[in-house]
Parts: sequence; structure tokens; C-alpha cells
Amino acid sequence: MSENIDTDDPSADEADETEEVGVADEAPDSTPDERGEEPDVPGDAEGGDESGDGGSAVAVDGDESLGSAVEIDADEAAVENADEDLLGGLDVETTADIEVPDRLVDQVIGQDHARDVVMKAAKQRRHVMMIGSPGTGKSMLAKAMSQLLPKEELQDVLVYHNPDDGNEPKIRTVPAGKGEQIVDAHKEEARKRNQMRSFLMWIIIAIIIGYALLIQGSVLLGILAAGVVYLAFRYGSRGNDSMIPNLLVNNANQQTAPFEDATGAHAGALLGDVRHDPFQSGGMETPSHDRVEAGGIHKANKGVLFVDEINTLDIRSQQKLMTAIQEGEFSITGQSERSSGAMVQTEPVPTDFIMVAAGNLDAMENMHPALRSRIKGYGYEVYMDDTIEDDAEMRRKYARFVAQEVEKDGRLPHFDEEAVEEVILEARRRSGRKGHLSLKLRDLGGLVRVAGDIARAEDKDFTEREDVLQAKRRSRSIEQQLADNYIERRKDYELTVNEGDVVGRVNGLAVMGEDSGIVLPVMAEVTPSQGPGQVIATGQLQEMAEEAVQNVSAIIKKFSDEDISEKDVHIQFVQAGEGGVDGDSASITVATAVISALEDVPVEQNLAMTGSLSVRGDVLPVGGVTHKIEAAAKSGLDTVIIPKANEQDVMIEDEYKDQIEIVPVQHISEVLEVALAGEPEKDSLVDRLKSITGKALEQREVGQTGGSPSPQ
Repeated sequence: MSENIDTDDPSADEADETEEVGVADEAPDSTPDERGEEPDVPGDAEGGDESGDGGSAVAVDGDESLGSAVEIDADEAAVENADEDLLGGLDVETTADIEVPDRLVDQVIGQDHARDVVMKAAKQRRHVMMIGSPGTGKSMLAKAMSQLLPKEELQDVLVYHNPDDGNEPKIRTVPAGKGEQIVDAHKEEARKRNQMRSFLMWIIIAIIIGYALLIQGSVLLGILAAGVVYLAFRYGSRGNDSMIPNLLVNNANQQTAPFEDATGAHAGALLGDVRHDPFQSGGMETPSHDRVEAGGIHKANKGVLFVDEINTLDIRSQQKLMTAIQEGEFSITGQSERSSGAMVQTEPVPTDFIMVAAGNLDAMENMHPALRSRIKGYGYEVYMDDTIEDDAEMRRKYARFVAQEVEKDGRLPHFDEEAVEEVILEARRRSGRKGHLSLKLRDLGGLVRVAGDIARAEDKDFTEREDVLQAKRRSRSIEQQLADNYIERRKDYELTVNEGDVVGRVNGLAVMGEDSGIVLPVMAEVTPSQGPGQVIATGQLQEMAEEAVQNVSAIIKKFSDEDISEKDVHIQFVQAGEGGVDGDSASITVATAVISALEDVPVEQNLAMTGSLSVRGDVLPVGGVTHKIEAAAKSGLDTVIIPKANEQDVMIEDEYKDQIEIVPVQHISEVLEVALAGEPEKDSLVDRLKSITGKALEQREVGQTGGSPSPQ
């Protein structure tokens, strides 16, 4: 099985590429506490958005610069404690009662900074680069920007034959809608000329045939002469067709400024191209101006050019894109050197577009530095948020998001109140942070669609909570399905040890992908060394994991009475998989296994642990604790040790809450006190550790918190 196991995969890095959001449902029948969730910390409503009409139970009001806010209509009966209500105080029965704004910028949830930048950039015609996780709304904000640009500035672009040089067609720009009129006028004029030529041709043919029959008495001669005349007229008429311009860019029916998605476009699609013509001589060739094709940069003139994963464009395309941005115009030529189009180069075509580049953090590494400088120097760089603070206003927007996804799909039954609440609970869980909601709304939108499909298959009037719960099981990621199969296979082959005591073996926890936890056993053995003692770790450790093992060696030297200068410490990550181990969240697991082996004190096998470790023994926060805890519960373990700093991030499913005990710790001595078995040996070792670090532990008891901020 191919898997990439990340033992320190912060939830903040989980992906969800964002869609937009909206309003919500009526008050829940039970409080958050009754639903197994702790009440949310009240927060101020987000800065308002542009006004739009709310539904019968919802009013929308706010500041035009920040999109559409969702407020409780004072004229309607609302839930008393709106800050603690899962729907933020909304009093609606289903998402059908929720009004969805027309403008995309008003549908965006969260991303206040990015939304504000887009509004300013559209007004000032500035370029924007948006960097962040997939599903956080980059493409939607780019589309929203095109709706904010003035439509009256749009232009049509025409390509004309150049009588002086056929390989350099002429370019003309006219107001939007005029291009079709000009082409139609030229076609009508050409049609009339062709009619006159055809009329004249048939008269001449009739005269020739009559002369041949009546005077010469030769039918064959008359037919041959008529054929020559016919071909001569047809050949000459091609000159009339070449006078008809080619409508390169047509914005006649464009209701908003153009939006061109050039993500992954090849050079011709991005920069324009000239079609190859196999008939390149003898007067049979297609006029060069008729073979010119517009690229994305030309179609986006006076609009928005959106390029996601900007680093995937080759360097030459990025250089030419930079030229188009800088000059505001770019000539079209054939992209293949072996094509007849390579000989054609038009006059410069307008490319006055706003560039919106997007990508993940790695997009900046392979991006042409001059192109990035051009965007940064004449625009904005924005980092997209992964989560947002959970308050009443945001929960109302998430409810509107559900209504918005249903309306956008057009085939799903609307969600009832409890179904919307369950979606909001899932948004909390996916955020990986207590008091926050996930902004990776693309995946959350997928959950909404799967739940709606389930309800539709059962011919329900509304999507219910049970449908959402079933959708959560059906819409598991590939990594989660692999992790579940991995856990089951380990049980089948009795590879999972969840009872008894073993020296030098500890059940660690890891994350596969972004949302899938697995149990990763770590074994340690101490042997005599043939030379200077060293720490040897196996299991395809990545750089960060190797450094974590080295840090653990400092803890061992400090807290163990054993002299390891003449001993080798062997550490094995059991069945780590082809992807190896990346991250440092197995640090306390490694330390516990090695100390157990050195001191010959067994470790309880009914528990698992996760946590990073400082060289002074402080247990530091890690990512993915929720998924790791659930994996331990699925494996039949009873206890999980996690960093104290991660305690607020735990949001496990209700079905696992009674199956597993969660023990938060701050120091390695606390880990050993819980994990080690054998009372006399354990007590002696823990007492020794406490004597070494007693001062630090006493300070914590007074109120100081160890560790560093959560990585989430």
C-alpha cells in the first residue's frame, strides 16, 4: 500500500478550495451541549457586506465594501441566545426560506481581507495574487471581480486583411456589439458583389455556349470554354471573401466584464495562435487574418484573467504573460514553428486585463520572479485564511452557504434545520481549532451535495440530519478509506496490540493525507555498540522526523541514569509505509519507547500517544489530533495522550467519546507516569524525572503554560 504518513500534519493545512456562503435555519431543538458540543464563545458579527434583501426571516444589511452580512430580522421571533445557537439565532424552517444574494462577492463567506482587496482592486484595476489552500474561494473571488468591473468599457476586436503584407493582419478595436455589425455589413457587401459577378458569369457562359452551338457547331468546345470562365470567376471571387474581417473577440452578449480561466492553458490557448493551412500557394490558401485565433489574454481584455497554479505555466509563457501585462497589448503569431501560422504576426492586440494569479504556497517557488514583481508592484498579494472565528454571524452565513449550494445545484431538496446544524458542526470539526469554522468550503459543498443526493434518492421533501450523517460516511477521502482498511487488516493479522505490557514498544499516532489517522507502533532496542554510541532510526524518516529523533536523544541523556555513550539505540517505525514518516509528532512516542528500553520498564499497550517534544522535555502541540484520537478508538485502544495545548482542538465524533479517554500532558514526566507499567520501577523513574524538572513543573502548577502556540 502506498501511503504518505505525516506525523505532524496541522489541521490548518487541510484542504477544502472554497465556495461561497449564506444564511440559515431555524433554532435548534437542542442546545449545543445536548448535541455533544461545547457552547461557542460569542463573537462580534463580521463587518457587513453589501446589502441585499433577506428572506421572510432574514434581513441583509451592511457595508458595500465587504460583501453580504446576515442579520436577524428584529420583526421576527428569533432565538434568545443567538451567540450560542448553532444557527446564529436564525428562525427559519428550511434553507428554502433563505435569500441568496445575486452577486458573487456577496456570497463569499469569511476571507474579509481578500474580499476587501478584490473590491479595491476592481475599482483601481490592480492585479491580485491569492495564495492559500485549495477550496478557499480563490476562483470565486476572481469571478466576483469580473462582476464588479464596468461593462460599458468592453471592446470587440476585428482582424483585417493587410493588402500590403498578408502575413501582418491589421487590428481594429470597436465598442462591444459593433464588431458583429461591421462583419455583417462586409458580408452583405460581399454577397452583393458576388451576386453581380455570378449574374455576369452566367451571361458570359450563355453567350459562349450559344456561340459554340450556333456558329461553331461544337458542343464540346462550348462546354470547355464555359468551364474555364466558371473557374476564372470563382477564383477571382476569393478576393472578395478576403475583404471580410475576422471577429477575433466578440463581447456583444457579455453581461459583465470578461472572465477567462487560463489555468493550465497551453501557449496557444493563453497567448493566441494562427491555424495551419496546408494550401499555402496557388491562390487556394485561406487568408491569414481568417486563421488568427484569440488567446485568453486577448479575450480577457477589459476583464479578468484568472490563472490558478500559476507555477504550472512554463517559463516562456510566464515571460510573454508579463509582457502582455506591462505593454497592455500583445501580437498573435503561430505557436508552432513548423506551421504556416509561424509566418503570420498580427498588429498588437489589446490585453488590458486584470491579472488574478492563484496557487498554494509552493506556487511562489516556481513562479517567474519578474512576473511576481509585476503583480506585486502594481497590485496586491493576499493569503487566504483556512479557518475563521466561530460566531453567530458566521454560523448564519454557513446556513446561507447550504442554501446557496442547493440553489446552485438545482436538483437537491432543501435542508431542514437539523441538517444545516450538522453541516455547521462538521465545519467546526474540519477547522481543527476550537472556536473556529473551516473555510475550505469546496469539500463542505461536496458533503452538502452528497447528502442532498441521498435524500433525493429516497424521494424526500427535505434533506435531513440522517442524510448528512450518512453522507459523511460516504464522502470519506481516499486516505480515510485506506486508513480504515489499514486498521482492519492489522486486526485481521493480529498486528494491533491493545492490551498487556511490553518493554520498548509504544503505540504512536500518525496522519495519512489530511484527514485520516492511523496507529503507528514505535519499537526501541538498546544494544552494545562496537564504537561510539549512536541513535539509529528506520522507517523511511523524512528530514523533520530525523531531526525529531536527534532531539529525543537529548532527553534520553538527561533523564536516564544509563550511560548510552557505548550503546546503540535502535528505533523502528513499524509498517510506516512507502511514504515514510514526516513530522515530529512522534517525538514523545520515541522518547517513551527508548526510555522504556533503557530502564527495562514496560509500557501499557492499551494506550497511544502523540506530541512533539522540546529538548528540555516540554510536550508541544501537533496537528491532526482529532483524527488521531478517532484512529486509536477504531483500533480498540482505551487511552490517548495528547499535548495539553491541543486539548481545545479535540472535536471527535460522538460515537467515539465513550470509547476513549483523553489525557492531556505538558511534560515528558507526565507521559511516562501515565504510559509506564510496573509500579516500583515506574515510580522510581518518574520521581527521578520530577526531581530533575521539579522547578519547571511547580511553575506550571502556579499557572505558567509550557509549550508553544498551537500549530493549527
